Amino acid sequence: MEVVYQPSVTGRLFHMADKYVKIMFGPIGSGKSITCIMEMLRISMLQSPHNGVRKTRWAVIRNSYRELEDTTKKSFADWIDPSLGQVSVQNNTFLLKLQLDDGTSVEAEFLFRALDKPGDTKKLLSLELTGCFINECREIQKGIFDVACSRTGRYPAVRDGGCDWYGVIMDTNPPDQDHWIYHLFEEDCPDNHQIFHQPSGISETAENVENLPPDYYTNMMKGKTKEWIKSYVHGNYAFVAEGRPVWPEYKDDHHYDEKVEFDPRLTLYIGIDFGLDPAAAFVQVSPSGQFRVIDELVTVRTADFNGMGAKNFAKLLKQKLSTRPYNGCTDIEIYGDPAGEARSQTDEITPFMIMEEEGIVAWPTHTNDFTVRREVLANKMMQLDFTGNYAFVIGPKAKMIRKSLSGGYCYKRLNVSGEERFKDVPDKASKYSHCGDAVQYAGLGALGDAEIIGGFGDQEIDYSTTNRMIV
Repeated sequence: MEVVYQPSVTGRLFHMADKYVKIMFGPIGSGKSITCIMEMLRISMLQSPHNGVRKTRWAVIRNSYRELEDTTKKSFADWIDPSLGQVSVQNNTFLLKLQLDDGTSVEAEFLFRALDKPGDTKKLLSLELTGCFINECREIQKGIFDVACSRTGRYPAVRDGGCDWYGVIMDTNPPDQDHWIYHLFEEDCPDNHQIFHQPSGISETAENVENLPPDYYTNMMKGKTKEWIKSYVHGNYAFVAEGRPVWPEYKDDHHYDEKVEFDPRLTLYIGIDFGLDPAAAFVQVSPSGQFRVIDELVTVRTADFNGMGAKNFAKLLKQKLSTRPYNGCTDIEIYGDPAGEARSQTDEITPFMIMEEEGIVAWPTHTNDFTVRREVLANKMMQLDFTGNYAFVIGPKAKMIRKSLSGGYCYKRLNVSGEERFKDVPDKASKYSHCGDAVQYAGLGALGDAEIIGGFGDQEIDYSTTNRMIV
């Protein structure tokens, strides 16, 4: 069998780089995965022989079993024929055996693994590897990447000659700038890590287009959002949501305004969603009726941060309000999820009581009915204010809320055949759900039922009697 592989310009640089961790980063269809597969083969063939055999062992990782089977393994088999080695269906492995012209042989073992959650790291902990290939690494959590790094350089053992090279190679379509890939490779990249950016799919230097249908990218762009095109066609960091958005009414091209900022002449409304991932949304309403999301305070649980209670969150919020531009502001109204009135079974203290002890006095909204609070924002998104501008805008400081509105807060797709279907309730496990709920509570507090009267019958509330709490 003869396979002809011609690396792209970026791929050639990738092969030449002697880095511990390296990543191919670019548009869809640009040949990233093939480059990484051929890099594993190249390193395996160049490994120094021991007793005439060049031995390597690789973990090939994808986020889910279905993606591993349907995408990663199929690409692998297209370039490394299964007839060249031994396939173990039971162990999901492939042992490549090649005889080279110099009389030595190659024995490269590939272990295919689906890893999605931090708990899946146990599937790696006992492995002795030369290297790892993480396919579409934006779908993998940072903890899995860290463990993968720690398992490399262990095969072949030093007594058998050791590894000439070891480490992790990866490929990905671009994630957004909150992703660990951006923080690791763009903000403070270690000297033994390197990222290789491929050019846009519609640029003059686009890669792998000779292996794609004519007008592949221009046809693909039609009907897609700017963020989708930015990621999958241009190969730039962008936020692309999966699932059905909670707010399909939100259009980032219309509702995002980088000029939105705090106005000290207006009341500051703060909405809070409690729990171990508490979040606060800062909003104001202009005299023309424009609803402005100006800022946020968001916590997200990670492998190193197991959440935050109401007490510590109240301290964070109080600290934020004591700094510019909010220091000195007294016209502040704070509203929270009415579920926060539920008393603890151990001490009968509610989150509202805990926050008040820290100097943050808040008031529960009259409802936490999801349909009601969703509609408060949705109606604003579909309106113009009295001056003809969009009645809902969001500013640059509310980054997580912007992603929540753009589809981060969504109804997850059901894994069923036929017509596309989604769950009946939004995904509360998403890191974008809590800030999405917080801005809804801010909306209920700032707008009351003015935005939903008529849509929900007798939901009208007399807010003239509502106790408005000022910090």
